[in-house]
Amino acid sequence: MKRRTFIQNSLMTSATVASGIGGLSAASPAFMGSGTPFRLNYAPHENMFKESAGPDILDQLRFMADQGFRSFEDNGMKGRDVDLQKKMGDLMAKLGMQMGVFVANKIYWTEPNLTTGKEDLREEFLQNIRESVEVAKRVNATWMTVVPGYVDMRQDIGYQTAHVTESLKRAAEILEPHGLVMVLEPLNFRDHPGLFLNKSSQAFEICKAVGSPACKILYDIYHMQIHEGNLIPNIEKSWDEIAYFQIGDNPGRKEPTTGEINYKNVFKFIHERGYAGIMGMEHGNSRPGKDGEMAVIKAYREVDNF
Repeated sequence: MKRRTFIQNSLMTSATVASGIGGLSAASPAFMGSGTPFRLNYAPHENMFKESAGPDILDQLRFMADQGFRSFEDNGMKGRDVDLQKKMGDLMAKLGMQMGVFVANKIYWTEPNLTTGKEDLREEFLQNIRESVEVAKRVNATWMTVVPGYVDMRQDIGYQTAHVTESLKRAAEILEPHGLVMVLEPLNFRDHPGLFLNKSSQAFEICKAVGSPACKILYDIYHMQIHEGNLIPNIEKSWDEIAYFQIGDNPGRKEPTTGEINYKNVFKFIHERGYAGIMGMEHGNSRPGKDGEMAVIKAYREVDNF
């Protein structure tokens, strides 16, 4: 892998790669929002504050910044009109907000793709990655989510792992020159049965095998609480390969304080380890309307106070 090229190009981009978790925390731009920034860098998603900000996504970004949020994530960014992508990227840059993850590849939820080793499916995935490079440029993104898809019931897990690893190595070669990072997201068995990638240790093993700074882990706390629990020890074990976190309480996948996860302690651990990256708010609101939106903000102020 072209590690030297990756580092040199990264240092010349606006999303400068700085030391941090896994060596991949991007330096934050000058934040221009009027609200007091949170200690950790939480990233809401579209329509989380629609009742307060209105339906326009640009107005929602302004509202998020005014509440102290310094980042934004959007799984569906790749499907947006190119002109809107540019407008969103320009506005986030003006506000000093970072772009979080967007989904980079077509996800196969019920049939195998990367696990098969078939070259046509691998090429489809690599084309998805090439297209995502252009999206990342328009919105000033560094990270993109990759889900390797469904298991191949006709092949041993070792062969499937080798096939997935090879595809990711080729994708890393595309991403490295641009200073971009795909983050692999393990998903829980209850919400997404049959997917190949479902454990933090498995993602860690694959990232080590790929051996590229362009391939890291997206540790979704909600998914990992359901699938394996033992959150802080597993985060610590996987630390060197984690480049991004996502949030959601369990049960319900709503904001922190609504379920069983002690988010204040989890966030305290992550903060004390020196994490300077993004914490994606990939969850719903527990209550409707403006009151529910204010409850989300209040919950984050509470768990961010450690």
